[in-house]
Formats: sequence, C-alpha cells, structure tokens
Amino acid sequence: MLHFTMEEFNTRLIATRSSLEKRGLDALLIFSQESHYYLTGYDTGGYKFFQCAVLTTSPSPITLLARPADFHQARLTSTIEDIRIYHMAERGNPAQQLRDILEEKGLHRKRIGIELATHGLTAANWEMVREALAGWCHFEDASDIVWRQRLIKSEQEQAFVRRAAAIADEAILAVLRTACPGADESDIELAVTEVALKAGGDVTLAKVILSSGPNVMMTKVASGSRTMHDGDQLTLEWAGIFRRYHAGILRTFAIGHAIETHKEFFRVTNDALQAITEAARPGRPIGKIDEAHRRVFDDAGYSAYRLSSAGYAVGATFPPKGLPDTPPFITADSTLIAEPGMTFFVHPMIMDTRVDGVMMLGYTLLITSTGCEVLSQLPIAYHECM
Repeated sequence: MLHFTMEEFNTRLIATRSSLEKRGLDALLIFSQESHYYLTGYDTGGYKFFQCAVLTTSPSPITLLARPADFHQARLTSTIEDIRIYHMAERGNPAQQLRDILEEKGLHRKRIGIELATHGLTAANWEMVREALAGWCHFEDASDIVWRQRLIKSEQEQAFVRRAAAIADEAILAVLRTACPGADESDIELAVTEVALKAGGDVTLAKVILSSGPNVMMTKVASGSRTMHDGDQLTLEWAGIFRRYHAGILRTFAIGHAIETHKEFFRVTNDALQAITEAARPGRPIGKIDEAHRRVFDDAGYSAYRLSSAGYAVGATFPPKGLPDTPPFITADSTLIAEPGMTFFVHPMIMDTRVDGVMMLGYTLLITSTGCEVLSQLPIAYHECM
C-alpha cells in the first residue's frame, strides 16, 4: 500500500541522516505523523497516542514503538519492519520502553534530536520522555529536520498535489451547481465531499470550512448549518486531498444578486492575488509575497481589513493540522528562500466589519525554476449563484 517507490523513500532517509550528521546528532525521535508518512509511508490516526519511530545516522532499520492496535497499520502501509509494541495501562510509561530501544541501538550518552513541534507529542508524553532520558543522553529539539525536506516536493509528490488541485477545482464547480437562494449550507458540504470521494481523493475528518450570510466572516469550522438567502455571501475554503497531499482553494460567491460594494471587494482582492502570484519567484524570500499582498490592500485603503499573512505552505498533512503545513507562514518578515518544488496556498482576504462583507480568494502555487505555476485551472470570478 506504499504510494511512493522504495527509491524515493531511500532518498529521503539518506537526506535525513545527512542532516542529522551535519547537526551533530546521532538519532532522531520521530513523533510527527507527517514525518512518519514522508520517511516510511506510515499512514494512521494512532499518532494521537504515544507513538515514536527511531531513526539513527547509521543505516540500521527504523524502529517504531506503538500500540498493538497500530501494528498491522504500520506493517501494511509503511516500509517499517522493526515494530515494537507497548501495552496501554493506567500507569504505563512507554518512554521507559523507548529508552530501552535507544540503549539497544547504542545511543547511551549520545546526542539525540526530538520532534517537539507536533501534535503527535503531547505535553504529558513529552514530560515522560524528558524524565526517561534526563541524564541518560543529550537531547534537543530537531523539529525542523524533516519539515525542511518536506517543503520541496519531488516529482512524485508534485503529481499528487496536481491531482489534489484538480479535485479542488471540481469542488468549486460543484458549489456553482448547488448554491442558490433556498439551498442549505449542508447541501454545499455534501456536494464537495461527494466530488472528493468520486475522484478517488481523501476527505477531511472535520466539517468543510464554509460560511454564509451573517456568519460569512467565520473562517473556521463551526457546528450547524443555515439556509442561504438572496443577498447573502458564501465563502468556501477547501482543499482537494490526494494521498494526504493538499491543494487549497478559496472562493467567495454571491447568493442571488451581488451588491456593488462586494464587486469592489472582488476587484481589489483579485488584484492582490495577482500581485502575490507575480511575487512568488525562486531565489527570493517568501516575505516578498506578503509585501505584494499588503501593498495592494493598503494602497486601496483596506489595511485594517486584510490579514497579516498571504498564506502558508501546503503538503501531506494529518488532522488536526488540516490544510496549513506550517511553518512557514508567508509573512512580510519571513526570510525563507523560495525554491522550485515548494507549494503554497495563497489567500488574500478582505473582511470589512463596516458592512459585514467579505471577499476571500485563493489557490495553490507551485514554485518553478522560472517563477510559479497556478495549479487551479479555473478563472477567477465573483459568481452570482441564482
């Protein structure tokens, strides 16, 4: 059930080991599910519990420590062959078993990196690990080792992101077929979910991010839905997902007839989106993208009603991370240099509290050797859904 070739996985492992050696580290404790998936293909939801893979700089096999319920998941979805089991108990401490594995690998008194910036390691589990390893070895935060590699997508990964972007486009077309005065938000959610499943994509484990009418400024999921009426706006922030790879898309729709103020919002926001796209170039700090974003809105008098970021990186992510594969966010102070193979979801927005109106537009970009490629094939428009 591997989605990449063994050659691809081996290339990733070699690069990770090289990064560890340059950092002066002898091993990496992998708690991020994104890292598990990237390095081995391991695809699961069990990361919400204590789960750790040990990668050493020596070419010895990766060892995974997980629950019995995760054994077959790891065996069937990953390249991992050495799978160790711990049994859950009220006073269980798998960190002690993890230390035994590290002892077995000759890592006593060695320098070990740990992925801390992840939902896969709760504060309570980190405390167990810290206590188990205190004085036994030197350990330090190495959360950036794998995520820096993951920023640049291989050709195989880019193919998955393109497939995800095609699914995202289909979702927008489904909204246009479904949205109208009298339709319920749940009708929209059903339509985009059906598109994803029929296209062979994945679906998010949360509700679709959409809002309308008096709730149109909400940019996160909330329980419940409402019936839409003429004069409402509808926003949809969604991602096509294929083999865990995300391609975000963001659109605002007029339900019924659009008002002139919202048409002006569209003009300015689309100008910002085009400026962002023009600024996304290899060899330049991604902060330049946000500078272009800010300049358009600020010059048009909307500095108080825009966001402080133009977007963020996207890739293969797991809940609760959702669409953002961060860091990095695209902010004006970001010094990260854009490189070919990086993928970003860019999303200029106006949220004007003076009129309770919005305009939210966005799509996924792939940085190329000469500039960037917009992965969505749909024209940008402010559609009136009748």
